[in-house]
Amino acid sequence: MTHPPGATPVIRFDTVGSTNAEALAAIGGPAPCWFVAERQTGGRGRRGRPWTSEPGNLYASLLLVDAGPAARQPELCFVAALALYDAVRAVTGIDPLRIGLKWPNDVMIDGAKLAGILLEGTALPGGRMATVIGFGVNCAHHPADTPYGAIDLSGAGYPTEPPAMLAALDAAMRHRLAEWARGEGFADIREAWLMRASGVGKPVTVRLGERQSEGIFEALDFSGAMVLRRPDGVCETISAGDVFPSPRASV
Repeated sequence: MTHPPGATPVIRFDTVGSTNAEALAAIGGPAPCWFVAERQTGGRGRRGRPWTSEPGNLYASLLLVDAGPAARQPELCFVAALALYDAVRAVTGIDPLRIGLKWPNDVMIDGAKLAGILLEGTALPGGRMATVIGFGVNCAHHPADTPYGAIDLSGAGYPTEPPAMLAALDAAMRHRLAEWARGEGFADIREAWLMRASGVGKPVTVRLGERQSEGIFEALDFSGAMVLRRPDGVCETISAGDVFPSPRASV
């Protein structure tokens, strides 16, 4: 376990199945703690999709214990997205016009997805929660077979080594978690997310398992759910789904 003064402890691996799985297996040990691997053989994204995990990118999972009430855990996806946005800006100095956030927690560069963020958790005795936030950040390469276009930092013109990205991400996560304040500060997190968001006020398609909805991304409600104004004028509140631009949508 290694960490510079003030930083979160890090447990490093050469190859693992999944850093999220390692973090979940370590519940009961020290927390917060990062679990970082050079390579994953069983990386996964949302809805169980495989996540390409060859060396050169950052594969890191943060284990948190009792970070906030169980009911506020979904807000951590916005905390994580903001922290990664902050970290990328800090490391690269990229023009803010090139980088944005896609609901709920995708960091985008030039309209393409830079990273995967996956939250998992489990209930602990006494009503507490253990939460794992997994980050797969495309530093050197990106997958080609994704439902949404992908990009990596090197290809975007910002060669970045995983250790530098981890250091910036750790600092940003500590800052944003303090701002979130166990959920009491979510209004500030929500406002900061909206300031960096792409797609708000624009037509989108949201894939919801076996069905999809189209409309205008009207707003975020105060829990972080998407408010979608459909062509029939009805506003639908969506708490989870995959979002794509949809020039066909109209109201």
